[in-house]
Amino acid sequence: PARRIDIGFKGGQVLPCRVNQEAWDGLRKALEDSSSERWHELETADSQVAIDLAQVVYVRLDTEDQKVGF
Repeated sequence: PARRIDIGFKGGQVLPCRVNQEAWDGLRKALEDSSSERWHELETADSQVAIDLAQVVYVRLDTEDQKVGF
């Protein structure tokens, strides 16, 4: 199942994405690894996004249960 994340960048822009667990783990690993490449390819539910890791300020993982309807 896809998980919702928000990626915050310097300057205040926020990129909302839906990613699977493998993509989430890869992004976290890239952000934590100081020797990783500057650019990270993130596979989302509907696209592929190239992220400049040097510009990322935060990543928020939505942990609330997904609900349908009201």
